[in-house]
Amino acid sequence: MTALRPERESGAHGYGAGDQGTSYGGQPYGVQGAYGVEGAHGADGAYGDGWYGQAAGPDPYAGGAEDATAQLPPIDEETVALRIPDPPPRTTREEPPPTGGRAARRKAARKRHGRRGGSHKAGDGSTTGRAGDSASEGAPRAPLSRVEARRQARSRKASPAVMASRAIGEVFITTGVLMLLFVTYQLWWTNVRAQAQAGKEASDLQQDWANGERKPGAFEPGQGFALLHIPKLDVVVPIAEGISSKKVLDRGMVGHYAEGALKTAMPGDKSGNFGLAGHRNTHGEPFRYINRLQPGDPIVVETQDKYFVYKTASMLPVTPPSNVSVLDPVPKGSGFTGPGRYITLTTCTPEFTSKYRLIVWGQMVEERPRSKGKPDALVS
Repeated sequence: MTALRPERESGAHGYGAGDQGTSYGGQPYGVQGAYGVEGAHGADGAYGDGWYGQAAGPDPYAGGAEDATAQLPPIDEETVALRIPDPPPRTTREEPPPTGGRAARRKAARKRHGRRGGSHKAGDGSTTGRAGDSASEGAPRAPLSRVEARRQARSRKASPAVMASRAIGEVFITTGVLMLLFVTYQLWWTNVRAQAQAGKEASDLQQDWANGERKPGAFEPGQGFALLHIPKLDVVVPIAEGISSKKVLDRGMVGHYAEGALKTAMPGDKSGNFGLAGHRNTHGEPFRYINRLQPGDPIVVETQDKYFVYKTASMLPVTPPSNVSVLDPVPKGSGFTGPGRYITLTTCTPEFTSKYRLIVWGQMVEERPRSKGKPDALVS
């Protein structure tokens, strides 16, 4: 409903036409140009036409009648109240700002940006799509279709060269892991397993001796018949017949040369060379540190009824595997000059290889029955 405009007749609302500047006793409402041409209560009557901009006088703050009329706020036809003017339209490359209320602005915003976040305008004027792809020349980019998305995914696939390099890298990594596992098996697990097998064989051998189930004499290949003690190296290991890797050496035991041309004497023989072989690395490695033996260090062979005590005499640090003369009844290079009761320890050298052989010789100094107790070399 539109309010009625005040009449221009003189004396409206009880004010006379001649009351120029006298209302409320002064000029606040009578001075020309305060709120109209003649004032709000001036010559043209109450609420003169100058309020609505039809005959308004010059604005003291704007400097002219036309400027004052242009700067006056618009009239709200429904409430006849003042309104804050809308902000000036912004200049964009897109459509002009919407006119109207809040609902119209929201509708325009949804039309520009979409309901689920289409292209958005960046601060530098460029636009970005839904997936973050940069648009060209500032134009918004439409969402990709499934076909286009699959096409772009295929284009991002690695080239055959890259795939081949990745495959080669994976092969190298797998090979490295397998080699590491193999080294761990060789250097650690074989020792654990062989030492457990050798310990069980030694325990069974001593139990059989205590029960009288084994007698001195000939032994089957792989059968344990004695114990080797090297006190300086803290070594106690079973001695088995033969030098088979599978049956003897790889089970952590020491093997007796007892076959073919390499057959050697037994400890109980009145003369001869008792030859033994053992691993220096892996599979229990009983002979790993025999290079530390010095002349005079004891080596003891324990059988069912006797102890045979040898003393280290000499060492051959390096010799070819083909040098079998070290097992002769009077071994060459040992320093012995005539028949006697000798012991020979053989193993591989350098460590972790089997290129050469390391030889240690000893000479028997005592044969002691078990009934008399352990020899001094094992007691001290």
